[in-house]
Amino acid sequence: MNRSRLKQFQPKPWALYALLAISAFSKPVLAELSTGETAANLRSEARDYEYGNGTPRDPEKAVQLYCEASRLGDMEAQYNLGWMYANGRGIARDDATAAYFFAMAAQQGDALSQRLLRQVGEPISPQPACLNVPDEHDRNGQDIVALASPEQRKVMDLVLKLAPEYGVYPRLVMAIIRAESNFNPAAVSPKNAQGLMQLIPETAERFNVRKPFDPEQNIRGGLSYLRWLLAYFKGDVSLVAAA
Repeated sequence: MNRSRLKQFQPKPWALYALLAISAFSKPVLAELSTGETAANLRSEARDYEYGNGTPRDPEKAVQLYCEASRLGDMEAQYNLGWMYANGRGIARDDATAAYFFAMAAQQGDALSQRLLRQVGEPISPQPACLNVPDEHDRNGQDIVALASPEQRKVMDLVLKLAPEYGVYPRLVMAIIRAESNFNPAAVSPKNAQGLMQLIPETAERFNVRKPFDPEQNIRGGLSYLRWLLAYFKGDVSLVAAA
């Protein structure tokens, strides 16, 4: 493989902590610090899918991401989702669901949502399913899988297959892969960390990864390293993430 053609990928340290907070593995203080930033990034990604900014337009994916950001309390996402339902923007028009999200934003003081709520009426529909708090005991990360693209799901299927062999929760592995490489098997960082789990050459060699850009080999190497770190730090995921 010609590494000079590989896209340079700069991991974002905040993303790892944010995703771990969503995954219900990190300490409560990490969740408290990262929730707002996580919601804002979900909303930004949703907007890209809504308008087709740098990615094919996908209203259904936008709805999923807006709803997750809304669950985390993002007022702008709540308004945007209400607007999509009220106007049938790429999805079926649903005034009752629109009212639900406008009401959420209105309760936070959004004046425009308050005016629109008077037009569509008070919410009478049950709470949308996407607003339910994820089951903290869902170690397979089904809510993460639900938001994945077809290419990302191929990686997730590998994680679901391999993680149990190493005694590591799939949800944790998915969160790390998303933060480190955004599910790009060809990702390379400026420090030459490679592949899905961003293994540096020394770590890859240590865990017998001969082809770091091969998804299965990279995940197996990353799982071996994660298992070692979890044992070393006695299960403290925040320290594992920092390492």
